Amino acid sequence: MSDWNNQTITEFRANEGRVGGPFEGAPMVLLHHRGRTSGREYVTPVMYLANEDDLDGIYIFATKSGAPTDPDWYANLVAAGNATIERGTETYDVTVHELKGPDRDRIYAEQARRYPGFADYERKTKGIRIIPVLELKR
Repeated sequence: MSDWNNQTITEFRANEGRVGGPFEGAPMVLLHHRGRTSGREYVTPVMYLANEDDLDGIYIFATKSGAPTDPDWYANLVAAGNATIERGTETYDVTVHELKGPDRDRIYAEQARRYPGFADYERKTKGIRIIPVLELKR
């Protein structure tokens, strides 16, 4: 996974926030976060959904490709309450807010409608975990 992340990060930065391959055309950000126990800085590429009602907000999804556990970056963001993202050619700080209940379900359903792979992730985790949805706001 580390090699894939590094290649995606390099491609993202070389192409003003765009990547090819299976994520060609998908909205991506680079998520900068600190390990909640290690203090180490990490950069993780993730897809996002823009908040159409608030241009300073985006939603990200802790799918871990449908694995039975949450990704580490999710716990790091929730613990910190803030992060930095690279979106296109901009880098800026964001606050982190986890969506719950109907708000979470509505946003996740929209992402799954646009990108059917997200529906597959949800099927894989059914009865195991609910995939977290985080709102990041500038």
